[in-house]
Amino acid sequence: MILRYCIASARCLLQAGTFLSVSKPPILVAQRSIPPVFAAGCLLLAGAVADGASAQGRVEAQYEVTLAGIPIGKGSWVVDIAEEQYSAIANGKTTGLVAMISTGEGNGGAQGRVIKGQLAPANYTVKMITNKKTEVLRISLAQGNVKDFAIEPEQPVNPERIPVTEAHRRGVLDPMTGSLLRVPGTGDPVSPEACGQVQSVFDGRMRYDLKLEYRRVEAVKVDKGYQGPAVVCAIQFVPISGYVPDRTAIKYLKAQRNMEVWFAPILGTRVLMPLKVVIPTPIGTGVMQATRFTNSLSAHPSNPAAAVRTQ
Repeated sequence: MILRYCIASARCLLQAGTFLSVSKPPILVAQRSIPPVFAAGCLLLAGAVADGASAQGRVEAQYEVTLAGIPIGKGSWVVDIAEEQYSAIANGKTTGLVAMISTGEGNGGAQGRVIKGQLAPANYTVKMITNKKTEVLRISLAQGNVKDFAIEPEQPVNPERIPVTEAHRRGVLDPMTGSLLRVPGTGDPVSPEACGQVQSVFDGRMRYDLKLEYRRVEAVKVDKGYQGPAVVCAIQFVPISGYVPDRTAIKYLKAQRNMEVWFAPILGTRVLMPLKVVIPTPIGTGVMQATRFTNSLSAHPSNPAAAVRTQ
């Protein structure tokens, strides 16, 4: 939700905090009730692959989301990077106390080409069901530019929302591809250099930048799977357009300087994937943590578009 999973996670956590602290309807989330795709975005052994070389790796990950130590959601994410193409599939749902108040679930994915080691997205689709209301969002891209996008059902026009211009839909990534970091060079990708970049994202509603800054490298051990180093990046959310400036969640996220993301490598590639996200909220720390993170060889999907088709 970072990456859309980062932003979606933040909104989810902020709204969960509202549910837990007041009895009136939540007011913090800008567009909708609890976004369930916190693993999509909403939202993870270093391979020293040279720039431009073929990359083939696959990670299957499962996540849990907690707020002040209370479980509020879980999800899974599978990323498959082959020599010339990649796909990413995610699903998630609310759990625990939050699910007793407002149910939410979602699934979706992204797919595209691998060009000289870079991920070039082509399609992004996500389906969300919140309290029996369904929303489907689709984005198609080419050469980093949005060709088309749609939200079903159509959303009402809000005159307070900053318009998204044609220029804002150029040179962008979809939220899921924007959650993956490709590290240039030939050295260890789990390094400070991984955090020295800005991800420009269009999520179908909003255009925003995610500015990363190096914090540290930590040794991590996932319950199932990965053991090794993870690079920790501070992340700053910079909204560009498509948002309402006076929304509480937007103001809060813009002001945050303590959000952090742990990135771990996809074996055989120079791509890093989120392992953990930490987001401070007014009532406690929100954490999205991988409970499983297993690397394997790429499955070489012959039809990645079919893999991300909304169920």
